[in-house]
Amino acid sequence: MDQGYEHGDSDALGDAEYAEFMQLAEEEGFDPEEVADDLAEAGHGPLPVLAVVGRPNVGKSTLVNRIIGRREAVVEDRPGVTRDRVTYEANWNGRRFKLVDTGGWEQDVLGIDASVAAQAEFAIEAADAVVFVVDATVGATDTDEAVVKLLRRAGKPVVLAANKVDGPSGEADAYALWNLGLGEPYPISSLHGRGTGDLLDAIIEALPEAPEMTFGEAVGGPRRVALIGRPNVGKSSLLNKVAGSDRVVVNEVAGTTRDPVDELIQLGGVTWKFIDTAGIRRRVHLTEGADYYASLRTAAALEKAEVAVILVDASETLTEQDTRIISMAVEAGRAVVIAYNKWDLMEEERRYYLEREIERDLVQVQWAPRVNVSARTGRHMERLVPAIESALAGWETRVPTGRLNAFLGELVSAHPHPIRGGKQPRILFGTQAGTRPPRFVLFASGFLEAGYRRFIERRLREEFGFEGTPIQVSVRVREKRGRKK
Repeated sequence: MDQGYEHGDSDALGDAEYAEFMQLAEEEGFDPEEVADDLAEAGHGPLPVLAVVGRPNVGKSTLVNRIIGRREAVVEDRPGVTRDRVTYEANWNGRRFKLVDTGGWEQDVLGIDASVAAQAEFAIEAADAVVFVVDATVGATDTDEAVVKLLRRAGKPVVLAANKVDGPSGEADAYALWNLGLGEPYPISSLHGRGTGDLLDAIIEALPEAPEMTFGEAVGGPRRVALIGRPNVGKSSLLNKVAGSDRVVVNEVAGTTRDPVDELIQLGGVTWKFIDTAGIRRRVHLTEGADYYASLRTAAALEKAEVAVILVDASETLTEQDTRIISMAVEAGRAVVIAYNKWDLMEEERRYYLEREIERDLVQVQWAPRVNVSARTGRHMERLVPAIESALAGWETRVPTGRLNAFLGELVSAHPHPIRGGKQPRILFGTQAGTRPPRFVLFASGFLEAGYRRFIERRLREEFGFEGTPIQVSVRVREKRGRKK
């Protein structure tokens, strides 16, 4: 199998690829605005452009390095180091944009300096918004005033960065730049990072809506695991066993746990945040009092979690409650692990019937890792971490657009959609619209039947894995073009 897919890879289409994709969509009869919206959801599309301008040696390249988070633009404590306009990709709070670093702009210059100034003017013309960097320790110079006139003629949104403000004592110098008439000056230190968060917030406000960054977002802190299941299935016992202490109250009376309880636990050499939840009862809207609120809190815990470990009592027949709880986790879009608890109480005959029940009742989650455990004895607890890690890896898997379309082309060629009403709908192309869980958008020439969609999902799993995660597949159907009268 080709392992050409990655976890957390942005794989955004370049400008040329995006234009080619849009041209193909238009040729195939799709609404360009709808396709652009779908691609934007997937993190593709023309990114808004931000130009960083100012006179020489005010710290433009240092600010660029600060924004992109790495030392890439050449910085030296003398004017004129940057000459050409250089483009980088950046993101702030999940919003992506292009950042154009320019050479220092000067008026009435000749030779190479004039070329540098011209490049800066081109950058302003092509930009959606501009960051104008001024050295607050020097104040507004005649050159700065000339840049202001240039920016006013361009008519682009401008964010004013008052650079080299290393502490509160320098803020008065920054606020003196109100006199430039460009609005609020943001006191920053490009070198130390001071104030750059507020500046970036203002930049995002000034830029047109950017495609949301749906891939490669860092997950903060320990991975969050919700233990869910019907009452008295052994959730608290399992939490106590993995924690190595009596962390929560355990009692044979069903419904002992009312509130979700968070516990940081070292397991398999990794710190996890386990959330023990109150058991979910059937028909929540008819339950009363504490059980009703416990069910709501369980839903909230599931919403906060990344992966749900669903406990099922293996010694008893699978119930409607078990399947409902599993559906709840799948609908929430969480990674899923199914742990069959009380395995030590299982008889051989019961194991046979359990396998038949799983085949019959859990067909919708055949992709979920299964672990047979005993919360009472600790049996097979070491298998829990690999199962959770596998589910999270599937949950975050990203298939590059080129690899996905090559796969779809082979699939449609080998297994075309059945002909219905004399027509045979086909998948034209597709893109992955996000992860956690993986979401795909397919563009088709006609309606795809539910059975064919399930077939596509099954083949996606066979090709790319996706163990332990639901997959969401939506289809955009080409609209028929009406004849012009």
